[in-house]
Amino acid sequence: MGGHALLILLSVASLALLPGATPLQPSQAWSLFKLRQLLGDPPVLGTWHNYTDFCYGGDYKTASAFVECYEDSVTQLHIMGDPGAGARPLPATFSIDAFFTTLSRLPDLKVLTLTNLGLWGPLPGKISRLQKLEIVNVSSNYLYGELPRGLSQLGSLQTLVADHNMLGGKLPGWLKDMPLLAVLSLRNNMLQGTLPESLKDMLSLRSLVLASNNLSGNLPDLKNLQVIDMANNALGPKFPRLGRKVASVVLAGNKFSDGLPADMLASCYLLERLDVSGNRFVGPFPAALLSLPSMEYLSIAGNRFTGRLSGNASCGENLRFVDLSSNLLTGSLPGCLLAAPGKSVLFSANCLSTAGDDSQSQHPSPFCRNQALAVGIVPEQGHKKSGAKAGVVAGIVLVGALVVSAAVVFVVRKASAPKARPARRLVENASSAYPSNLLADARYISQTVKLGALGIPAYRSFSLVELEAATDNFQVSSLMGQDAHGQMYRGRLSNGTPVTIRSLKVNKSQSFTRHIEMISKLRHRHLVSALGHCFQYNLDDSTVTHLYLVFEYVHNGNLREGTEGRRLSWGQRISTAIGVAKGIQFLHGGIIPGLFANNLKITNILMDQNQVPKIGSYNIPILSETMKSEGGAGSKYPPDRICRVPNGDKIDMYDFGVILLEVISGRPISSIYEVEMMKEQLQSALTAQGPSKRSNLVDPAVSKGCSDDSMRTVMEVCLGCLAKEPTQRPSVEDVLWNLQFAAQVQDGSRRSSEESPLSPSQPHAQSAHDSPTHR
Repeated sequence: MGGHALLILLSVASLALLPGATPLQPSQAWSLFKLRQLLGDPPVLGTWHNYTDFCYGGDYKTASAFVECYEDSVTQLHIMGDPGAGARPLPATFSIDAFFTTLSRLPDLKVLTLTNLGLWGPLPGKISRLQKLEIVNVSSNYLYGELPRGLSQLGSLQTLVADHNMLGGKLPGWLKDMPLLAVLSLRNNMLQGTLPESLKDMLSLRSLVLASNNLSGNLPDLKNLQVIDMANNALGPKFPRLGRKVASVVLAGNKFSDGLPADMLASCYLLERLDVSGNRFVGPFPAALLSLPSMEYLSIAGNRFTGRLSGNASCGENLRFVDLSSNLLTGSLPGCLLAAPGKSVLFSANCLSTAGDDSQSQHPSPFCRNQALAVGIVPEQGHKKSGAKAGVVAGIVLVGALVVSAAVVFVVRKASAPKARPARRLVENASSAYPSNLLADARYISQTVKLGALGIPAYRSFSLVELEAATDNFQVSSLMGQDAHGQMYRGRLSNGTPVTIRSLKVNKSQSFTRHIEMISKLRHRHLVSALGHCFQYNLDDSTVTHLYLVFEYVHNGNLREGTEGRRLSWGQRISTAIGVAKGIQFLHGGIIPGLFANNLKITNILMDQNQVPKIGSYNIPILSETMKSEGGAGSKYPPDRICRVPNGDKIDMYDFGVILLEVISGRPISSIYEVEMMKEQLQSALTAQGPSKRSNLVDPAVSKGCSDDSMRTVMEVCLGCLAKEPTQRPSVEDVLWNLQFAAQVQDGSRRSSEESPLSPSQPHAQSAHDSPTHR
């Protein structure tokens, strides 16, 4: 074995000294360094060293390169070159076949991101060896050739993104053999020919992005899709068949002709973006598109649409960008496009009456009539719209918005019109859920998959029937507790997975889009993670009446019970505190925006069957928006909790300090008076000569096994967290560093023989306070 490889193995083996840490398999650590070597030691991997703890050491991680693990195996690998600097030339000896051979030595890999790295060559068929892959992003490289048939053997693959490469040939018909593929994005490649009819048989496919290729011919049936981007090809002339759940359709820069199917589009109440600019469309413009309830972006520019617009036409309340330029429209621009602020409206090169607005020049009316006659179309002489129909459309706005909020999120980057505001909605999907940034670009994807908690089921939407079956129709025997927001139930899914189900009463006026997007990201080793959600509707008006949130069920008690009853050893207590701190670190920086002021309590730190701590209560906005601020007499929290302050992360550090007090002393703390009293004792103990005074503060059940240096370090961390001034409290990163140091010192003291091992515990029926109530 070479010296370099031996150093890697020794550094990995040394991680076993950290309590609670599972070291990465040496063979996988070797594979990661081999990948770095094959890439020519790029700067993006400059933080990878022989002593790097890839699984549980956060120091090496950057926004452009990081690894995620479950137990001792790599499950996510993200390496993203600098898109602004251009791809760095790879070594002349680079072999993409050897690169993927090395990748195949990470058999548990689920998420793979390799972007802007200069990878060149055909995508190897041996990618099929990575049988657990769920998300792959290899955008902005120099991959060429056809898609390898080996991809069809990846039965778990849900997302494949290979934008900005040189992939060629036809889109293969064998894609239908990939049962879970939901997102396929091959933007800006060299694909050619017609699309296979088998696309209509891909029932799981929800997003298809094939913009900027050399595709031609008519599109197959696309009724299952929610996001369609076929811009800048040679497709047409027939407009494709769409489903009613479609959210985004971009067909700009193709060869579509004839007219738009007005009746089909009028039923697309979830449609947010429609771009058919730069085609050969003729015939009347369906003005009803302006009033679709979810429509945000509409462009018909550069066609030959005719029709007489009415100044009294209605617009949907979400409409933000409209481009009617370079058509043959007459009449008056609808007042709703001009009156409301925040709208961007382009309408030049038509024959519209602009009411004195000369900023967007128009042709004289005869021009449009003559042009329409030249292509064989008689322009409409008028366009009437009944008040009753306008009222129906207005009534659909609320229903459409609620249905949009009901599930998976797919949105395509709005690159063609920088003035348009990006869509941020949810689109219904009965099978699974994806955050709305999923297709934006490689960075968004990498951030999204970084959130995934591994070893638990994927986040998805549930049906009410599933939850009723899981809880025996919400029987009282399944009820764990309730509060002002609703009930908490314990259940078991059909596959045997135990879950906790939070039933929330909701207001009809509430918007759920951003809440579901946030909740779907709450997945981490040290959180009670979200598994999915379900909406219950009023059958009369289709409004949402209840929101059910599904979480892991953690059934091994809470941290207070571990310190009081089962008596965690001192080393185990430090390891548990490290886990809690990692959970806090994720809440603050692992999601955007971060979650702060999470009302952390020791009774809400739950322990799983492997004694891994999980934060079971955190500040989900859907609850905190309606919850009154806590505080007042008897509260153990400082006054700065009562309002939002710039130091929101420091509020959680104070709560963490209170938790550490209980971990150290083994005594429950219920008031700020007790906190202040123990702070004084800590200060006195830290300045005392000799360890006896410090030992007297530690839980007697474990004090004899404590290293004084370890004990002193934990006390110093605790005292720092409890500082009165928020700015004087340490960062969570500083806390983690010091606690890991305390763990190493404790392990090196060789006093573990004096500590009692933890005996297996029986499953614990949680109370409402011990469960993921998620304040």
